Amino acid sequence: MKLLEEFIKKESSSGILLIIVTILALALKNSMFSEYYAAFLHTPVEIRFADLHIAKPLLLWINDGLMTLFFLLIGLEVKREFLEGQLSTPSQIALPGIAAIGGMVVPAFFYVFINVGDETAMRGWAIPTATDIAFALGVLALLGKRVPLSLKVFLMALAIIDDLGAIIIIALFYTVELSTMSIVVAATALLTLIVMNYLGVAKKAGYIIVGIILWVSVLKSGVHATLAGVALAFTIPLQCTRKDNGETYSMSKDMEHDLHYWVAFFILPLFAFVNAGVDLRNVSLVQMTTGVPLGIMAGLLLGKQIGVFGFSWIAIKLGLAKIPDKSTLLQLYGVSILTGIGFTMSLFVGSLAFTDDELYQQADKLAVLIASFAAGIAGYLVLRVAKFND
Repeated sequence: MKLLEEFIKKESSSGILLIIVTILALALKNSMFSEYYAAFLHTPVEIRFADLHIAKPLLLWINDGLMTLFFLLIGLEVKREFLEGQLSTPSQIALPGIAAIGGMVVPAFFYVFINVGDETAMRGWAIPTATDIAFALGVLALLGKRVPLSLKVFLMALAIIDDLGAIIIIALFYTVELSTMSIVVAATALLTLIVMNYLGVAKKAGYIIVGIILWVSVLKSGVHATLAGVALAFTIPLQCTRKDNGETYSMSKDMEHDLHYWVAFFILPLFAFVNAGVDLRNVSLVQMTTGVPLGIMAGLLLGKQIGVFGFSWIAIKLGLAKIPDKSTLLQLYGVSILTGIGFTMSLFVGSLAFTDDELYQQADKLAVLIASFAAGIAGYLVLRVAKFND
């Protein structure tokens, strides 16, 4: 329980920081400093090692590189929760699992219904399926003890399953042309990590070195590089023994603990800063009522709450799951609204969906920001008036 409370505290603090950084990015993008902001994003960064050459603007180093550590953290959290945490038994996984399915299917349906027939716009169908756990828990933190811990656990579990779904979606639908040689190198690196885990290798350095090789090969393969972080996470041993003194410890939990501060207070805020800067001067009200942004906003604001609460209500009524302890249906509905805060993952999927479409990128980002803030305010107000169930 202490680990869980520590997790929630860090995530909620990060959510508040994300709001500040987002406002800063918007202010810079729409001020006299916009050129400097753009120059910062496109600062060229190169790495050379013999014949290996990686040259990308700073924006992509953050999105493809630093965000790999974010996905590594997600992978470690998913692994821990499924093996010994809040998702380790069928009864624990039932409600957040069913709710997460509804929270992905219904928003995607809203988006597809609005954009059907537009092949380019349809690439963004997965944008409104995500939930930003940092932002959502940040809103819950503002409510203090008015929200029972069980609902916070429900939201955390749902968001973790949601992230796992996003990872699968990215792997299946946002992969470009593949490089056979790079895929072979990546597969060899992954197999090496699996063998290391099987043999009980207890040195973090070994996993990190092979993990870097895995990341570079996945980056060059055409599969999105961040998936290397998830693959690496699943091979990190949950329990291992140091050969020098026979001490048993959890490498997975140690790495998760070490990464949390960096991800929560550096990587995610930096990602928000470079991706949330929308030039409001180039986006009109008419553009915001067209397919892509309208589909995103409808998916996040309506689809998320309908999917999460609707599927949860059906599961509870059918006896497939139980309502979180000491909570009410109105509180559950309030949390369901908060799942419409897509932010980080929605922006990330949007950057993959519309890489060659500047107009969609701007409208997409603004739609995510509007819907996320609206969902946060609406969810807060519902939870504020909901009676606490002792």
